[in-house]
Amino acid sequence: MENRQPLVSVITPTYKRNPKFLESVISCVKGQTYKNIEHIIVDDNPPDSEYRKAVKEYMEKFADDPSVVYVENPKNMGASLARNNGIAAAKGEYIAFLDDDDHYWEEKTEAQVNFMIENDCDMSFSNVTAMNRNGKVVDFRDYSFVVKYDKTSLLKYHLMKNLAGTATFMYRTEALKRIGGFDDMKMSQEYMLMLKSIEQGLKIRYLNRSDVCGVRDSEMEQISQGMNKIRGEKRLFEIKKQYYHVLTLRERMYVRFRHQAVMTVAYRRNKMYGKMLLSAFLMCVYSPLDCIYEMWDFVTKILRRRKAESKRDD
Repeated sequence: MENRQPLVSVITPTYKRNPKFLESVISCVKGQTYKNIEHIIVDDNPPDSEYRKAVKEYMEKFADDPSVVYVENPKNMGASLARNNGIAAAKGEYIAFLDDDDHYWEEKTEAQVNFMIENDCDMSFSNVTAMNRNGKVVDFRDYSFVVKYDKTSLLKYHLMKNLAGTATFMYRTEALKRIGGFDDMKMSQEYMLMLKSIEQGLKIRYLNRSDVCGVRDSEMEQISQGMNKIRGEKRLFEIKKQYYHVLTLRERMYVRFRHQAVMTVAYRRNKMYGKMLLSAFLMCVYSPLDCIYEMWDFVTKILRRRKAESKRDD
């Protein structure tokens, strides 16, 4: 294998966060076994806000550290455009993303850079673990079912299983800029970025590792758990229906089932119990076998991941 250490730009947008989260995420990046990294912090707080003042004051301690780059947005622009500003500022050959409530295990960057070089790919993604604030695994998404990489196969995988997890993404910078980065939208930014990557023919590969951990229920504001989640999922379902022509009848039924499963959870979180029951009913109607299988698969994956994380801690 070619032995080189290309610069990797890790982009972290921050909005309405206590600087302690930046302290954690910067420490995480500095703790990577791979050392040729520039960490771009994109401050998306309003310029006249207390959050901007606090973040700016905290970032002063890195003024003489060339590996940490501080970018101030002229106004609050939203996560998509904030990340795009980070992409514009990036000097690395590769770009990765790490939100300030996510975490990389220490070998993540090294393993993924080596994988990108070995496979000469434009983009790669991997598994992701979700934990609650007490460090307990509450979700685990692996994509080991991905075995084909032609455009049609990747599109089907994505429509059915959502090959999305921003913190697992790594792009060749040239390829990411060529497709235009993130679309400006409140929800489903990562889903649409992957969709665009597939449609525009990037060479995409799956790295079967679990080096990324996200916090599911934190003290931070989570717009994805509110009405934005409901509106966003409905909009995403309408987008998926535009691709029904590439799916079989069975695959379309699965997409409908999965949408209703997501909506069941979203309605429950918003205490909309009538709509929750309706979505649960439709979920079972669309695919009763998937209801059983997916629930079993979800539980067993979490239990296996909890065991794996306990071994890591030991």
